[in-house]
Amino acid sequence: MVWKGLSLRPGLGSVLVLFFLGSTMYGFVSEGSTTPISRSFEQAGSEVVRIPITGTIELGLAPFVSRALSDAVSTGAPAVILDLDTPGGRVDAAWKIIDDVRETSVPVYAYVNRRALSAGAMIALAADRLYMRPGSTIGAATPITGAGEKASEKMVSAMRSEFRALAEERGFDPQLAEAMVDESIEVPDVVEAGKLLTLTTEEAIALEVADAQVQDLIELFQTVGLPPGATREVTPNWAEAIVRFLTNPVVAPLLMSLGFLGLLVEIRTPTFGLAGAIGLLALAAFFGAHHLVHLAGLEEILLLGAGVILIAAEVFLIPGFGIAGILGTGAVLGSSVLAMVGQFPTFDQVFNAAGLVSFSIILVVVFGWVLLRRLPSSRRLAGIFLRSSTSRETGYLSAPEREDLVGEVGIAVTDLRPAGTALVNDERIDVVTEGPWIEANTEVRVVQAESYRHVVRALDPKHESEPSPDANEES
Repeated sequence: MVWKGLSLRPGLGSVLVLFFLGSTMYGFVSEGSTTPISRSFEQAGSEVVRIPITGTIELGLAPFVSRALSDAVSTGAPAVILDLDTPGGRVDAAWKIIDDVRETSVPVYAYVNRRALSAGAMIALAADRLYMRPGSTIGAATPITGAGEKASEKMVSAMRSEFRALAEERGFDPQLAEAMVDESIEVPDVVEAGKLLTLTTEEAIALEVADAQVQDLIELFQTVGLPPGATREVTPNWAEAIVRFLTNPVVAPLLMSLGFLGLLVEIRTPTFGLAGAIGLLALAAFFGAHHLVHLAGLEEILLLGAGVILIAAEVFLIPGFGIAGILGTGAVLGSSVLAMVGQFPTFDQVFNAAGLVSFSIILVVVFGWVLLRRLPSSRRLAGIFLRSSTSRETGYLSAPEREDLVGEVGIAVTDLRPAGTALVNDERIDVVTEGPWIEANTEVRVVQAESYRHVVRALDPKHESEPSPDANEES
């Protein structure tokens, strides 16, 4: 059973990888797309920039917000509105966003459009003013691990201090902000110990966490004193959308799993094929996306490259699976873990990243076992495998048996030392002697014929000769 129709030229996988990375990097540094609501981009000087922050906050969101804020500054926008509807996400991504919000010279207004929870609450509190739509919520910001459990006290303490600092900047009770992070903090008449603080729109306004309630952007304009005018929504360009997708906490482990599975299949199959190309492309997507969001640096990419080179050496140069394969696999796994943690990772971040990599390995093992056990018998994928086979007894021979030549007499056309050519029944055939060399024009008899091997013996022993050193050098 062999693979049919799945081999690729060795360079094709690399070409695909380089094309993907080049396209992504080109799109990432391009201008990006903007959606004008009432006026064109060229008239953007008096337009308020609206930045939607929706869905999970992942690392790909931070570069998009940074670009949008820079765009607002360069076009002279009078204000920026952060339109928030998010359940939260990565804390390190939120930190990058609030740093950019604090440093921009354009006034930033947060508009909680339904919910700003966890990391979304931190972004909302970093704005100059905070407004909420009726029926919205803000809070519930306890950091959790990838397993859904509460993070370490070190991480909780850092988040608690971050929220406290934001509260001090905005001028409301810091205990309210801390209670959003740590359920052990009690605020009299607001929240009891053991419960996280999550505020509705009316509660946030009453406690001065939010500035006011607004129905929509038009009312927000009126409230903050902006003249009625156009609003320009900045949306992610195609490359930023791809990076956001690839760095999603759900998608990233799947990319790793696909990459490891492709390399595993490639190790077990000869030459370079589709499995290896897909594996390299998946790993390139994972590391390329994390590199673009400044999470994976040059060190991780070099470590990945070293791992791939070692695995390639194991596949193409070294028989079996040995030290090179083990080191290469370890380098790929190590680079994957490092690419999922920040510049100054905590133990919890490293532990969570290692857990995701371990999950990917388990997924690869399970899927690989299913692939090897189930795929050959699948009817839908029957065209992938060549199912016909022949046994040793019924297989094809390289040449037919020539029993008709056995016993026939012919003439040695060339000297047989010990191989040469003989003429038997007017047919030139390749022959070999039983041992002694035979001179040309000597009568020979065929004593054995097996496929291409025809053994002859001289009829006149006086024409047989023992090989000599000189003859051997001449031959």
